[in-house]
Amino acid sequence: MAKANIVVPSDITLVENKLRVGRRRLGPLEWTGLMLTPPMLHIHYSKLDRGDMRAILTKKYDAEDSSEMKQIVQRRQESVSKHVVSTNFMWAGGGAFAGAVWWSFRRYNYQARLIAIPFFFYFGTFAGRMIGDVVTSRNAEFARDRFLGSLPAKVYMPATEA
Repeated sequence: MAKANIVVPSDITLVENKLRVGRRRLGPLEWTGLMLTPPMLHIHYSKLDRGDMRAILTKKYDAEDSSEMKQIVQRRQESVSKHVVSTNFMWAGGGAFAGAVWWSFRRYNYQARLIAIPFFFYFGTFAGRMIGDVVTSRNAEFARDRFLGSLPAKVYMPATEA
């Protein structure tokens, strides 16, 4: 008989829910960054999707708590916030490059524009991502904080041998 996979919250999600004291409002750049995040097809539950990132960002923690666990979840929240805000810059970079090509090719026919725009839009997303990382200071983030921000919120329950 085939075993069914059960999706459960990860350890870091349980700690976040334990330390939560209220609800935090999303900033405008966080909100638009979440809206511009494409949907995800979960096969292995190894990444954060839009709903998981929203759940991380809307948790509020006690300001007077100085425990190690609170510092960990707060660093995770800051890392996810930087990632979400830099998503805005990725799309803006793609739009800027596509708009520049559209304007530069104004003397040419529409076929030339249609050939060039997708390639420059794609290159613009990389430039926008780099600019977004610099603006949000994500490029200066410690590797451990970025790792905390990339931990999945849900995992498959480990199979037990019966």
